[in-house]
Amino acid sequence: MVLLDGKKISNDIKNEIAEEVKKMKANGEKVPHLAAIIVGNDGASLTYVASKVRACERVGFDSTMVRLSNTTSQVELLDKIYELNEDPEIDGFIIQLPLPKQIDTQKVLLAVNPDKDVDGFHPMNFGRMALDMSTFIPATPFGILELLDRYGVDTQGKHTVVIGRSHIVGRPMSILMGRKGFPGNSTVTLTHSHTKNITQITSQADIIISALGVPNFLKAEMVKDDAVIIDVGITRVPDDSTEKGYRITGDVDFENVSKKASFITPVPGGVGPMTIAMLLKNTLLARERQMK
Repeated sequence: MVLLDGKKISNDIKNEIAEEVKKMKANGEKVPHLAAIIVGNDGASLTYVASKVRACERVGFDSTMVRLSNTTSQVELLDKIYELNEDPEIDGFIIQLPLPKQIDTQKVLLAVNPDKDVDGFHPMNFGRMALDMSTFIPATPFGILELLDRYGVDTQGKHTVVIGRSHIVGRPMSILMGRKGFPGNSTVTLTHSHTKNITQITSQADIIISALGVPNFLKAEMVKDDAVIIDVGITRVPDDSTEKGYRITGDVDFENVSKKASFITPVPGGVGPMTIAMLLKNTLLARERQMK
């Protein structure tokens, strides 16, 4: 069994990006600039955005955090988005989700300039991805592809089962794993909460990508020998024995499934660290777009 170490690979990617930024600075060129909009005071969101800012600092990017109150109106948020769309200094920006109830998330995401949409959530970018065109791939799916690539996991002709159909992970992964090229060229089954006989389906899979958000959902009896397991799930489970009072758990019963798997991602330390690394990579691509 090989552990797909997202922490190590994400550090490798950050080091590679940092080298590119050093060359830009040496040539007197503009370095990438990532902005993040956060509305409200959600603790998890604040922590996540702060980690993105630190990642920017590490690789030498410029970064801007735009903090708006929980009572911000949709019009005020859209005004800020239009401002960032027009700012030539900003190469890419993200809007931290979830947004407060008074704001229509779809309208907000549609307002983002697709050339600055480094989250890859705009329908134009999603459509380009579905058509195998050059675009921003959502950061988590992009990170999974990079893990499979760097570990040389064979995907051609394999049966990939994706569990979960969210627009952020499940649905894009089902498209990307079926595309021409590597990683890809696999036969994909997309499963979800209404799928019947899911164990029958997963037990035939060569590759399982689980993005359900249900702790320990995937059991050893649902997996065949030598399957590749990608665990996207990340759930806080109460645990009084820990200092924080909780532990992070994935969708996969790691202890038992890992005994059967050929490759598997840990939680934490698997897909999670890759997400921020690929957001940085998308910002680098956005800077190239802005320079053209």
